[in-house]
Formats: sequence, structure tokens, C-alpha cells
Amino acid sequence: MIVASGIAMQFGAKPLFSDVSVKFGGGNRYGLIGANGCGKSTFMKILGGELEPSAGTIAIDANERVGRLRQDQFAYETERVLDVVLQGHAEMWAAMRERDAIYANPDADEKEFMRAADLEAKYAEYGGYTAEARAGQLLLGLGVAKAQHNGPMSAVAPGWKLRVLLAQALFGDPDILLLDEPTNNLDINSIRWLEDVLDRRTSTMVIISHDRHFLSSVCTHMADVDYGGIKVYPGNYDDYMEASTLAKQQVQKDNAKAKDRISDLEEFVRRFRAHKAKARQATSRMKMIEKLKVEDVKPSSRQYPFIRLTVDPKEKLHRLAVEVEGLAKGYDKGRNLFEKLDLSIEAGEKVAIIGPNGIGKTTLLRCLVDGAAGGGLPSDAGTVKWAEKARVGYWPQDPADQLKAEETLTDWLGRWRRKDRAEQDELIVRATLGQLLFSGDDQKKMLKVISGGEGQRMMIGKLVLGMPNVMLLDEPTNHLDMESIESLNTALDKYTGTLVFVSHDREFVSSLATRILELRPGENPGDPATVVDFRGSYEDYLGYHSAEAVAA
Repeated sequence: MIVASGIAMQFGAKPLFSDVSVKFGGGNRYGLIGANGCGKSTFMKILGGELEPSAGTIAIDANERVGRLRQDQFAYETERVLDVVLQGHAEMWAAMRERDAIYANPDADEKEFMRAADLEAKYAEYGGYTAEARAGQLLLGLGVAKAQHNGPMSAVAPGWKLRVLLAQALFGDPDILLLDEPTNNLDINSIRWLEDVLDRRTSTMVIISHDRHFLSSVCTHMADVDYGGIKVYPGNYDDYMEASTLAKQQVQKDNAKAKDRISDLEEFVRRFRAHKAKARQATSRMKMIEKLKVEDVKPSSRQYPFIRLTVDPKEKLHRLAVEVEGLAKGYDKGRNLFEKLDLSIEAGEKVAIIGPNGIGKTTLLRCLVDGAAGGGLPSDAGTVKWAEKARVGYWPQDPADQLKAEETLTDWLGRWRRKDRAEQDELIVRATLGQLLFSGDDQKKMLKVISGGEGQRMMIGKLVLGMPNVMLLDEPTNHLDMESIESLNTALDKYTGTLVFVSHDREFVSSLATRILELRPGENPGDPATVVDFRGSYEDYLGYHSAEAVAA
């Protein structure tokens, strides 16, 4: 069990949270949720001992080991990948290092060799003789190739280093596990694997994630960071959202009843206050008004942007949106990521492109964009033919290149107004920014100082003003908080145009996709990806995938 007592944290004039007391234990899995900037990661660092609170204490039960996902992915560059994972069991790693140092010392005496024997026993007790095999299994489950296991961390790609650190956190089956955004840089299949792994563990877990399906699949409780405190609710994320919505509706209902009653009483007092016969009754009702307190719904720190993605009815596509023939693309000579790809997407379809990291999903999307919108990539072979009336909007995975101009938010977004729509004046630009949670002062900020989440919301604004009838989105939920993801999800669900998107967010894919394109590795290393084209939802595709595996 890990217990936080009277925790307070203050960086500036305003405290991030104060007098927070909460317990995490019993093998429960807690999802730590809250708006961006509310202090989730800060609180996680306090729990893990990485940060000293302004006040309060953290207590951990004796003999309980704590594992945590570290975010310092470049801290182990010279070390062997397997060794980095083994360090997740600190006691076993320390015993092994001390034992090996004794054996390597030619001047070691009998006392030191006796110490080495004790360490050998400890090492065996910790499961040291099977440790490398277990660490290797974890790495394989996370998609880290066996060829990299004995190599240095410097040879592992930046996005994959976090997978090694996740394996480190999981290794040794700690009693308490602290995971800050464990699904970052994981593809959809790796996330499913992680859900299964965590579900089989008995550890007490505290997890920060913006992946709604992951939180609902893994968590048994939700710890809500709001109002400067933390409140724990039983149930997963779906349960929490349902309960909180019902609670808010009930409070609002009770408020409405109270207001109606107060209004009736006040009307009686106004009419009969001057009448002697009714004076006593009027006084009685005045006292009743004082007792009837309207409990206002406490304003949450959460803010939901308003997003509406519209298509001009005159520009609505019919039949095919795009036809692709013989498409091929590669970066290394003689090695294509994909080739001979034939594809047609009908107007109004919502197509999800899924597959492992590095297989070519972003490349495929950019090849589709080429010639239709900025940020495209020319293919090595084949053709991409868009419908004549297609108006394509593209949201890149990393919009930094588009957001580096020396401009204010208002000026930049104003560049994306449609010249053929007179109603899109400067007032509309400012209103759009307001709907995306940029206040009056924020609208004057320079692009170069905005956060990753703010940059993503600016891309939404660009699409809102552009009114495309086709949208190509590459990992649109990256950097967005839960509230923005939910708003975007709802807007895309109502979007009447054609949608093609890459995402590792299962809830996002499940709720939107009417068709799945999965890029699978070829039979041999270096072979182009195999493309599986499935017409149906993601849940249907998983069923098809399972039946396929059984048949094989």
C-alpha cells in the first residue's frame, strides 16, 4: 500500500493541489485522470519519490517494491538493452552486480567469497537465473526485436526506447507499479498485449493515460484530480463517466426544483406581505426561502472544446472519393514499405489505417495526400486519383513545421479562412479560437510558445475553417487531453465527409471506423507490408482476426 498524507504542491502563487490524502492498495488498479495542467504527472513523481512535495508525506508498506515507468529515455545509452530491463528489479540487480564484482576481483579473500555465496542465494531467490529469459519475453511482447536485446540502448530508435523502459517497469513484478502514459509510442496491437499483461498482475497500480479504452480495460478505480484535490471512485473509466454524468444531472435537477420552489415562495411573499391576515404566512415563507439553498454544480477544471466539422452540401461527394492503383513507396534502395497497392475509398467511408510502428502507415497517408494538400509525399510508383470535387484536409502527425511561423494564433488561423465564404471574417476566426479554449489573451500568443496539445487544437481550427469534404488525419489524438479527445471523437462521428485516419487509440478506432486497413509485416525481413482490407468495424475485424488465427 502507498499512502499520501496532507500532500501540497506549489510552484507559483497558486497551489497546484493542497492537503491531498489518498490511499492506493489492495491490488487495485487506479486510473489517475484530470485536465491538462492539473498536476497528475507531478503527483505521480511525488508518489515515486522523484519530487519533494511542499508539504505532506508519502508512506509505503515495508518490504513492498515500487516499479515506475521512467520518462528519461536517453539515460541508458551505453548500457545493454537486457541490462536496462533487469534494473527494474533493483534488489536482484544490486545482488548480481556486487556478486560479479567479487568474482572479478583477483584479490578477493575468503570473507568476500562467503559474501558472494550469500549474494548467489539472494540472486536465485529473486529468480535471477531465469531473469534474462523473462526480460526477453517482455521485450518481444512490446515489439522490440530479439536482435536488439544484446545491443546498446543507443542503437534503439527514440520511440522504442520507451518500450524498453516500460519493460523495465514491468520486470520483477513489483508490488506497486506507477505508470505515466504507458501507451505512448505503442501501436494498437502492443496496447492490447499490455492490457492483457497488466490484467494478469496482482500489483497495486497507479496509471496516467489518455487512452480511454485502456483505462476501461485495465483500471478497477478512478482517481480524479480536480478542484485542487484527488477523489477516488470505484469502477473503470466508463463507469466513472456514467456515474459523474448522472450525478451532475441529478444536482442540476435538484437545483431546478429548488429554484422553482423559491420562485413560488417569493411570489407569495410579494403578494401578501402587506396583508395583515396573510402576514404570518408570508413571514413563514420567507424563513422557508432562507432554508432552501441552491447547491450550484461545482465548476470543474475540465474544459471541453466545441468542435463542429462541416461539409458544404454543394461540395458533397458521391460514389468514389479516391482511387489508388499500383501504389509503391520505399526509402531504402530495393526495399519498399508497400507495393502494388490497389485501393478505392467510397464517399462517406471512415477508414482506419492500423499496424505496427515503422511499417509505413504515415508514409501511406502522405502518399494519398500528395497532390491534394500540403505535406504530401510522392510515391515511387502508381497513381492516386481524387474525385474532381474533393477538397482534402490533412492533419500531420507532427504539425510543428506548420506551426513555426512568427505569427500570433489569430493571424495564423486567419490564413486558413476560405476566400469563397464571406462569412469567415476575423470575428469567426476569433470565435473559432474561443471554441477551442483559447481565451482573449491566449489568442495574442505567438505560435512558437504553444504546447503540443495547443498545437493540435490549432490544427482542428484549420480543419474547421477549411470545411474539407475529405480528411486525412495522422494520430490526431497525440498530445490532446481526454476532454479534447472526446470532443474530437464526437465531431468526427457526426462528420458527413470521407475520413481516412491513422490511430493507435482503440476507442477512437472502434467508435469511428467503418473500414480497417491493416499493414502487416511481410513474411521475410525486408519484404513489403501485406495490406489487409476489411470492410467493417474494428470489433468485427478483431473477431475476423481471431477466426483467422484459429483456422491457421
